Amino acid sequence: MPGLLAASHAAASEPVLERLTRLHPKLIDLSLGRMERLLDALGRPQDRLAPVLHVAGTNGKGSVCAFLRAIAEAAGLSAHVYTSPHLVRFHERIRLAGQLVAEEQLHETLLEVERANGDAPITFFEITTACALLLFSRIPADVAILEVGLGGRLDATNVVAHPAATAVSAIGFDHMDWLGDSLAAIAREKCGIFRARVPAVTGAQPPEARAAIAAAAAEAGAALLARGSEWEIAPCGAGLRWQGFGEAFTLPMPSLAGPHQIDNAGIAVTTMLASRVVRGEGIGAALAQGLTRAEWPARLQRLGRGPLVGLLPDGWELWLDGGHNPAAGAVLAAQAAQSWSDRPLYAVVGMKAGKGVGGFLDALMPHCAALWAVAEPLQHLAMPVEEIVAASGGGARPGPTLAAAIAAAAREPGPARILICGSLYLAGLVLAANG
Repeated sequence: MPGLLAASHAAASEPVLERLTRLHPKLIDLSLGRMERLLDALGRPQDRLAPVLHVAGTNGKGSVCAFLRAIAEAAGLSAHVYTSPHLVRFHERIRLAGQLVAEEQLHETLLEVERANGDAPITFFEITTACALLLFSRIPADVAILEVGLGGRLDATNVVAHPAATAVSAIGFDHMDWLGDSLAAIAREKCGIFRARVPAVTGAQPPEARAAIAAAAAEAGAALLARGSEWEIAPCGAGLRWQGFGEAFTLPMPSLAGPHQIDNAGIAVTTMLASRVVRGEGIGAALAQGLTRAEWPARLQRLGRGPLVGLLPDGWELWLDGGHNPAAGAVLAAQAAQSWSDRPLYAVVGMKAGKGVGGFLDALMPHCAALWAVAEPLQHLAMPVEEIVAASGGGARPGPTLAAAIAAAAREPGPARILICGSLYLAGLVLAANG
């Protein structure tokens, strides 16, 4: 069975984006010098933004941003949001006052930023981040939410001198070639976004990371707000109870699936309250509505329609998650153990080459009735199927493609649940193909 075909979105911005990938020989080259030079040439747009909420972390930072946006909009505020990577179209990375950036806006601003940069070396992420900041500086909004791309200290988003609040979600092992080989080292890099006298929010963390975060906050002079000391969130009846700063709120369970989203929701609530972007008598209602309205594709997302769903027998479920590191595997394992024990779970795993597949599979495999390894023809930097099978100790079956793997899983005893996971690049192909 053939692999998936990526959706085609011909647009004037595409050749510009393609050119921008060739301005630096490396995809990743952590430094702020190139970014500061370009932003100076653009008139320092980072100094003319709405109140900024800056979010770092290994896992969950995108979910935190989704909750922050939903809470702000539930309060009647307009929000700019910058996240990465995109799943299907680049436009997903830039949301302007609630709407994805329009093609004409994006094209014109990319050209402007390209002219300002000239032929100077700069990474793709850096120059496109400059584009987002320039757009944010020109369009009114009540809040600007920035997701760190990689790390924090030297990330291209770390150019805002006085954010309204910063946050660090769950710390785990990922990108160790750039961030360090210990949780403490990784945490220190993430905490490079902390600023003096600015609230710095963090949720549940491993002890080593928690200690490093506390030390980084003290060094920066940031006001650390850690779960378990300054705030807490916990299940309460059919919902949640958040408490901190002498306040307490009874909240619904979040719309995003998985027990880990309770921590992410708590980080978002704490960050929003600490920033004082949302205030007044209606804040409780805004927090509650925001938690139930948040959307974040490919993070434990159930697919309800489309060609891939059509491959399944009646009563089956198809889920999608882009998590790709050991901590993400542990999150999926917790979801399987706590919420998915009612039926067999079949996993379809495709990963990016160079990722540590062993830790991811070790956590997930004990909860799966069967697992297939896949590599789509158009999947960016796909890990070979044979490598995934080898990392599984021979427990995984070769797909070798997604459609073939789903068809094979659908022949297993059911009704059952199929989880596609392991890569945001694979997730983007799934969303494009499934309509």
